[in-house]
Amino acid sequence: MPELFAVAVITVLAVVSPGADFAMVVRNSCLHGRTTGLFSAAGVAAGVLVHVTYTMLGVGLLIAANTALFAAIKLVGAAYLVWIGLRTFFSRAEVTVDLEAGQTLSRWGALRTGFLTNVLNPKTTLFVVSTFTQVVGPDTPRWQQGAYGLFMSLAHLVWFGLVALLFSHSRLRAAVLRAQKAVNRAIGATLVGLGIALGVT
Repeated sequence: MPELFAVAVITVLAVVSPGADFAMVVRNSCLHGRTTGLFSAAGVAAGVLVHVTYTMLGVGLLIAANTALFAAIKLVGAAYLVWIGLRTFFSRAEVTVDLEAGQTLSRWGALRTGFLTNVLNPKTTLFVVSTFTQVVGPDTPRWQQGAYGLFMSLAHLVWFGLVALLFSHSRLRAAVLRAQKAVNRAIGATLVGLGIALGVT
């Protein structure tokens, strides 16, 4: 089925391409451990469902047609990315995280961070809206569109879950924490760069 194949290919390429979601999950996994990273990944996947929902309800078409509305959403998302990036960039270089004593970022906090990073990301808006408007035909049944949306969310959950597992590995995590200042600045600068690029594009 060409439509299903197209949705699958576009989704996989969009998910694995580095961006704000990737930087956020890596940061939370390295600093706070596997569980926090996995909850961050779940938050990202939940954010995708928001984009899918408003797209299926027709808001996506409105955003695509209304320049002012899309610009407003874009600027809010860009500002959030810049804010998170600056917080990461200027965070203390020496942060000790004792996973046995408890996490400094709660599961709810990790879920919320992943959710907001994704739901306010204009890149995800463009990805979901363009996929549904360019690939999914007007005759595609609602249940099938919903299945595509669930696949997009699941793909994000699986990929970022793997990212969390990788970057929370004890040896890799210890190496990253030893170079924490450089890592924080690299991830922070990436987030700020993404936010600025999305805001001015």
